[in-house]
Amino acid sequence: MARSQVGFSLIELLIVVAIILIVAAIAVPNLLRSRMAANQASAVANLRTVTTASVSYWVVYANGYPPSLDTLGGAGANATCNAAMLVDQVLTAPPYQKSGYQYAFNGDQGNVANSPPNCGLPGFNGYLATAAPIANHITGNISYCSSEPGIIHFDLTGSVAPDAPTCAGLPTVQ
Repeated sequence: MARSQVGFSLIELLIVVAIILIVAAIAVPNLLRSRMAANQASAVANLRTVTTASVSYWVVYANGYPPSLDTLGGAGANATCNAAMLVDQVLTAPPYQKSGYQYAFNGDQGNVANSPPNCGLPGFNGYLATAAPIANHITGNISYCSSEPGIIHFDLTGSVAPDAPTCAGLPTVQ
């Protein structure tokens, strides 16, 4: 009497597992590249937001460019020159990270001479805003920077521009 076979043999299971591993080996690098591209696009958009908010801060509060990234954020019912509520809280609160990028904002070219009395800190005549990958070649490959002309520049090495003149010497984002 012949015995009927029920289930899968070990060879059949190994073949299925091998096929799944091959498909994963092809798909995972593409997924990681897609995520890095999305993080980099988000960094440019966030830096544009910070740049626009910095100019808005100057115009609305007559305190120059904001004294810190925290100043562009804030919570509460009313916007003030100490908490302008112009940029998302995730971006303007420590650790200043969003979508795989680390953000920084530094004042440049000295403080504004006539700061309004209700502002806690005087603003600056210039600024340098930067976005760098948290883990280079994992969360992104490119760092970005912007200063008071409002032009966003990039560095393919992922390193952060140390000052506004260095930033201005880098290629621009189109």
